[in-house]
Amino acid sequence: MAQQVGFPQPRSDGPLAGITVVALEQAVSAPMCTRTLADFGARVIKVENPRGGDFARDYDDVVNGLAAHFVWVNRGKESVTLDLKSHAGIDLLHRLLGRADVLVSNLAPGAVTRLALSRADLAERHPDLIAVDIDGFGAGGPLSHKRAYDLLVQAESGVCSVTGHPGAPAKPGPPVADVTSGLYAALSILALLCGRARGRGDRAPAVSVSLFDSMAEMMGYHLTYARHSGIDQQPLGMSSPAVAPYGAYATVDGQTVVLGTTNDREWQRLARDILQRDDLADDARFRTNSDRVQNRDVLDAEIGAWCARHDLEHVQKTADAAGIGNARYNVPSEVLAHPQLAGRERWRRIDTPNGPIPALLPPPVIEGFDPPMGAVPGLGEHTDHVLTELGLGPDAIGALRDRGAIGPAYR
Repeated sequence: MAQQVGFPQPRSDGPLAGITVVALEQAVSAPMCTRTLADFGARVIKVENPRGGDFARDYDDVVNGLAAHFVWVNRGKESVTLDLKSHAGIDLLHRLLGRADVLVSNLAPGAVTRLALSRADLAERHPDLIAVDIDGFGAGGPLSHKRAYDLLVQAESGVCSVTGHPGAPAKPGPPVADVTSGLYAALSILALLCGRARGRGDRAPAVSVSLFDSMAEMMGYHLTYARHSGIDQQPLGMSSPAVAPYGAYATVDGQTVVLGTTNDREWQRLARDILQRDDLADDARFRTNSDRVQNRDVLDAEIGAWCARHDLEHVQKTADAAGIGNARYNVPSEVLAHPQLAGRERWRRIDTPNGPIPALLPPPVIEGFDPPMGAVPGLGEHTDHVLTELGLGPDAIGALRDRGAIGPAYR
């Protein structure tokens, strides 16, 4: 464990207290992984280039001068600036790794090899280090050399083809390739830490997670269907190719309600108790889910006509009474004020270099544990503190700064 080889105990009392993670990360995928670990109480040291740092810092300036992407996935970390093109910077990185439990990276193709951080290099110098590399397409394939951004991987993996409408494919709004790969990386780290705690394994294995493999997994239903039917399912907007009825319908008061059924019993209740249409419930065209999928247009027209005669409140109350799943279509500004978030006190205040802002608690709710919800770090804010922990004095730190091996003093 990191605390046994020099780093002081972190202040967290979470399940990952005492675990130190070093991150060589950019954008969303690896930062999502390490923020998840920080949310569980790990200490995350984010190593950034002195010249600008994580490029996501500059995506926009909407959060009191900070970028929304960066604020979202970088709370609770410490920022240390190292020039990894310098011998001194690389030496400092290895001193950090010698005291860390985990290394997470998502650098450009070939970067870890150029930095002598390949699996073989790390196995020789840091055999106990869990090293996780998040890349675009995985090693050993014809696309392994390519840069991979969220949209590119969503397109390559087929995700865009099943999103949107026929003839008008779309990218899902959230960066699902980045987020999913980041969470798979975090899950892998937790599994290996669990195995270590049980004394399994003499040497920490290297781990790689690719955005493409993560999206191929998310496409599991569509790929399975295509393989066994020979059919490429078409996107259906807010509906699903797997079940019917299931979709969005306009109400008389200008709102949109989403109604869904997942089995024959629910369909019967929707038809008889909501639509008051025994004829539809008894119609052989809608007897099974497969039948209903084939006749989706007819059902959507009937449900749409009923919803168009009622306001959203009536539709939802009727659906709730019948035990039918339903939801209100919301835009982001409405979700900010969502009563489900407010009623469960899901918002917290976190610090940033430009003042406090609201942030959502992480999804896991663990009894007796309050997530740290640490501050979003300024570029290089913790450089001097972390180097002091490594045993460097003010003169040595000043000399490194003069040589450009570390960034300017944080103000």
